[in-house]
Amino acid sequence: MNATTYTIIASLFFAFLTFGLTGFGSGLIAMALLTPVLGVGTAAPMFALVSISAECLMFIRYREHIQLQSVWRLVIGSLIAIPIGILVVPKLNEHLVLIILGIVVAGYGTYSLFMPHLPQLVNRTWGFLFGFTSGLLTGAYNSGGPPLVIYGNLARWDRNEFKSNLPGMFMLNSLVVITSHFLAGHYTRPVLENAIIGLPAMLIGLLVGWSLDKRVNPESFRKMVLFLLVVIGVRLILGNLT
Repeated sequence: MNATTYTIIASLFFAFLTFGLTGFGSGLIAMALLTPVLGVGTAAPMFALVSISAECLMFIRYREHIQLQSVWRLVIGSLIAIPIGILVVPKLNEHLVLIILGIVVAGYGTYSLFMPHLPQLVNRTWGFLFGFTSGLLTGAYNSGGPPLVIYGNLARWDRNEFKSNLPGMFMLNSLVVITSHFLAGHYTRPVLENAIIGLPAMLIGLLVGWSLDKRVNPESFRKMVLFLLVVIGVRLILGNLT
């Protein structure tokens, strides 16, 4: 195996270990680590293929906690925006794409580490806007989690709601993303080969995350991951400014 293969395996293992523990974060971690190596044109469609399996498994595990009333506005906004994100990003400069991804990753990590006190969201119509923003980031970078996590905090979702509502959203988004990438002709042989390499790492990472769910302090692990996201995001920004 070459260095790229090791990077794919390690990145997806860590991304889905985090996903198994928290219910989100896999796209931020995987795309931040894989995009500099594979390029967004390969990393985005490959990750979508791998992630939908994990999202289905997570959704099945926590399906009894899903709140359809909490997510339908998010779903509509997101599904409208995903194709826009997929069509726009290939037209952008690769360094600019990585800088924007770095800003998203570092910004979300910083926000979540300090977690400012946010008022409770009363008007759920805002869900359309949060969903639309998430869809743009999902289509562009497979990193649509931050707006959904912020919305969940504003709506005062509990831990089980996060672990059911978010994977349910991600699963629907991934179906649209995969279809859009397929219609755009992005599923080339290298993309499919990398997806096959990544599937076992995803499954093992997810299972390890589930097994650690009751043994590891989730708050300590969350803070460690967020700190790493800030570091990764800053490195992406600085590494592509010149």
